[in-house]
Amino acid sequence: MALALNTVQSPSERRILNHDIMNCTAEGVSGNQLYSGRALGISEPWDIIQLHPDLETQWPTITAHYQRIGLSHTRDVIWHVHRDELGARIGFHPSVFFFGPDECRFWGDNAWMETVDFINSKNNFMSLAHELGVDVPQTKCFASAAAIDPSELDDIDYPCYAKAAVSVSGVGIYRCSQPQELLEALASFAPETPIQIQQEVITDTFLNLQYLVEGRKLYRLTASEQILDGFVHQGNKVPASHAPWGAVEPMAQWLFERGMKGIFAFDVAVVQTTQGLRFPAIECNPRFNGASYPSLVANKLGVSEWRAVAFQTIHRNLADIDLSEIEFDPKRGTGIVLVNWGPILEGKVLVLLAGNPAQQQQLEQALAQRL
Repeated sequence: MALALNTVQSPSERRILNHDIMNCTAEGVSGNQLYSGRALGISEPWDIIQLHPDLETQWPTITAHYQRIGLSHTRDVIWHVHRDELGARIGFHPSVFFFGPDECRFWGDNAWMETVDFINSKNNFMSLAHELGVDVPQTKCFASAAAIDPSELDDIDYPCYAKAAVSVSGVGIYRCSQPQELLEALASFAPETPIQIQQEVITDTFLNLQYLVEGRKLYRLTASEQILDGFVHQGNKVPASHAPWGAVEPMAQWLFERGMKGIFAFDVAVVQTTQGLRFPAIECNPRFNGASYPSLVANKLGVSEWRAVAFQTIHRNLADIDLSEIEFDPKRGTGIVLVNWGPILEGKVLVLLAGNPAQQQQLEQALAQRL
């Protein structure tokens, strides 16, 4: 089931890529309309891509960068992100960040949409995990915040997390170290909101296990390790310290059989116990995620060791970033690849650092001095 590096998409599987995230992102976050650009590096010349018009000023620089490093991509661009294009292009299959009702309205695949909707609920995820025998943290699920009887909280182990069953970008998730904090967190939810309370997993290592449905086959795409600053996700690295595919494979197969398409991923913890390692699954992201774009770009470039990191910069134009001598060199297989380049307009950029750990560190230090 593993997906080989340098997998080449067949020209007969032409796609229209619309990876705008504004329909499924938290309100008030600046610059999210610029994220559609990160799909450019995963496209192929025979595809069509929809990009936000704000990104057009950066087009000459990013395409020149990709040409120099040997990263193929489409040049057939629609400079808007309206979803009605998804069903208007005969012969082109949709590639989207998240397949929800808006996407389904223009590309009628109810099985795909219903499967995404089901597993996007953390409570449904827990129910299915128990049904399939997938290891998960100790978790209590409630149909609504209003339905929680305080007596049901007496045996909660702390610290724990109170979570909305459906959350966006970490919104609606509260860490509670004592009962009073938990009660305050629960009071912040609307009464009708489905809730779960989950025991904190004590570990420094979290994995991202990505699957890809391509054609009518399910593939293991990439096992990456999350780079964390405390509880804040900073990026991903490959190879991961572990690749416990068996921990989530029953659920991956279940989703595939019910119509899941594109990319989906599991967050999995690595926990040392007296009986050995445990790999409890935390949740499923039934969509592309932050690790997906560098993973697919690395596969296209034949890179097996990499780290993806987000940087802040004083620059607001890609052309002002000097990549001389640190840009990815396809002959050496090392260097920097711009992956999420659109947010440069807000002073942010996500890059792939290709090479062994020592090379990654050198590249990161060199780039930081130029930003």
